[in-house]
Order: sequence, then C-alpha cells, then structure tokens
Amino acid sequence: MLVFIDESGDSGLKITEGSSRYFSIALVVFEDREEANACDQRIELLAKEIGWDAVSEFHFKKNSDKVRKAFLSAVAPYEFFYYGIVINKDPKKLYGEGFKHKRSFYKYACNLLFENAKERLENAIVVIDESGSLDFKQQLTTYLRKKINTADRSHIKKIKMQRSSGNRLLQLADYVSGVISRKVQGKKDSEEYHRLIAHREIYVQIWPK
Repeated sequence: MLVFIDESGDSGLKITEGSSRYFSIALVVFEDREEANACDQRIELLAKEIGWDAVSEFHFKKNSDKVRKAFLSAVAPYEFFYYGIVINKDPKKLYGEGFKHKRSFYKYACNLLFENAKERLENAIVVIDESGSLDFKQQLTTYLRKKINTADRSHIKKIKMQRSSGNRLLQLADYVSGVISRKVQGKKDSEEYHRLIAHREIYVQIWPK
C-alpha cells in the first residue's frame, strides 16, 4: 500500500499579512503498487502529450484550466482513493497555542488526516512532500507512528520525504488538495474539477466546523 501526502495553502496564521485563509491536505492511497505505477506512467505521458519536458511539474495552483482538466481526466480511471482535511484559519474559530507554530500546526493537520484514514491503512509506505529540516522530518515521522500505529496493528510501515518535482504521484496529491480547497471556497470551476475525481473521494473533513 502506497500513500502520498501533499498540501495546498500554508500553515501560517497571519491572514492579513498574506497567509492563506484555508489550509488543505490530501492523503492519496493506492492499494496496489502496479496500479500506482500505471498512474505514474500516465501522468508522465500526459506531460509529453502537452509538450512539456521531463522535469516539468504539475502543480494545481500554477497550471491553466486546460491542464487541470486534462490532468484530472487522465488520473480519474485509476484505482486510488483519497481523504482530505481543510482547515479554516479564521482566528475566531482557530485558537490554541499550538496553532501559532507552523510545525505543530502541520503535525496536527496530518494527525487529523491519518485518524480519519487509518482504518483503511495497513503497513502503508507513506511519501510526504519534502519540506523543512531533517530534524522536523524525524519529529513528524515519530509523531505519526506514535499517534497512528497501535500495539496490535501497523497502519504506517514507513514514512519517506521526497520532492514533489520528482514524484508524479505527489503531484497527484497536490492536485487533490488543490481541488478540495477550491471546492470548499466555492471558487470558479471548482465543481467541475471535483466532479472529475469525486468517485475517488472517501471523506473530506472541514475543521473546525
């Protein structure tokens, strides 16, 4: 089982100074490694079809409407499913000392996400978009294993950090997080984007309510 994690928005709380109002994070699961490889190859082929070079990265926020729809249509037939968390950073709703620190904010969001998904995770190899220092990566790995794994069941087998620029399935997770964030905010074309992959959705939580 392979799991890919990426986010949309940022974990900063200074909305009036440029931080995003919403922070979304997506967890994309492939139960079958061959299916994951096939989806990866399809995304790679799509890059060639639209005339991109091998190092070009699909990024939902930066891509055009045409590319977004082509990407979502290309991945839709493959057997994956996803969970999402969208955090509303309205200061009136989000309070607590931990949310003032980006690292603790990110770890908390990951914990919410894995708590929702863990019953469908078994010995998962988790790949997270690389960010932060080596120390933070180690902290996040320890935190998630402690929070999610139990004495009688290993939901997470291994956690790896990779750059999304070199991993097409992390780019898929970026797209999923972008779609769910856009839908929550009711932005232009959000329903159409979501409709293309809605059949892969298990649960998206908006927090706090």
